[in-house]
Amino acid sequence: MFELQWPWIFVLLPLPLLVRWLSKAQTSASGAALRVPFFSQLRSLSGEQSAPVHSSNKFDLLLMLLLWIALLLASARPIWIGDAVAMPTKGRDLMLAVDISGSMSQEDMVIQDEALPRITVVKAVVNQFVQQRRGDKLGLILFGSQPYIQSPLTFDLDTVNTLMDEAQVGFAGKQTAIGDAIGFAIKRLRERPENSRVVVLLTDGADTASNLNPLEASKLAAAENIKIYTIGVGATEMRVPGIFGSNFGARTVNPSADLDEDTLQSIADTTGGAYYRARNPAELQAAYAAIAALEPIDQEQEMLRPERSLLHWPLLFAAGLWLLLALKRNLPELAPRKPAPNQNGGTL
Repeated sequence: MFELQWPWIFVLLPLPLLVRWLSKAQTSASGAALRVPFFSQLRSLSGEQSAPVHSSNKFDLLLMLLLWIALLLASARPIWIGDAVAMPTKGRDLMLAVDISGSMSQEDMVIQDEALPRITVVKAVVNQFVQQRRGDKLGLILFGSQPYIQSPLTFDLDTVNTLMDEAQVGFAGKQTAIGDAIGFAIKRLRERPENSRVVVLLTDGADTASNLNPLEASKLAAAENIKIYTIGVGATEMRVPGIFGSNFGARTVNPSADLDEDTLQSIADTTGGAYYRARNPAELQAAYAAIAALEPIDQEQEMLRPERSLLHWPLLFAAGLWLLLALKRNLPELAPRKPAPNQNGGTL
């Protein structure tokens, strides 16, 4: 749809006529003038034809009128308004902090009687959670002995999923640095809007390598209005076979004995989040579903109609008219001049 942003500028359309009327040449005898009775003979001797007093003809006036209209059209800021486009929903700035320490390779997550490594199940559930967060800006922190930013905050959720899939146990070290991971998340979120800062931290152990104490880190997060949801992953019972895989000497152990649930609960309570215990894939999926429900995405979409400026077209048209006028007035006429007669009635 075509639109002029400043249509009122066309009130200046009659301005050239007003200027011409106010500056109209004097025709009365009171004006100072030099009269030459033999002016026509002088013009004939120079070879010029008699011409009217006013040099502008109708074609020149038409060109100048079009030039003025083109300049006014450009000044009115013409634009083309496109069809309405739905903008991304206004969501949250959400950092996912995932533990990839050595213990995440523990095979205690059972699906259809098959024990899978914790990291395998975590990848599948996290990827499903990520795909449901269209409209959020998501970032990914992976941590072991050291945390590192695998992905900054981005709307590109497919890339976040790809980077999560490529994560390998032990890449960041064998130990667990929960406090430092929270510190990294604070650093990334502190410049974001206060009402949208969320961290989802998943681990299967206790802090053993941080320079920053996890409880102190949670206080810093609370001061920055960052809400932290914590998830403790790992089964509470696992059957360890006996000699040569038989029942002889078999025993039941707790593979999550090192999980520091008290600290994870305190982190969540301090920041206004919640703590979830995921002993199996179903509970892990339920934990992320609960977080998604507590931090919903604003479904009201903002519609935007893109605008494209058309200013250059009337300016180009005006430039072309100006060039045509300049060529017409400054180039010599192509037609040959008529020879002037000599004193004997012939031609020179």
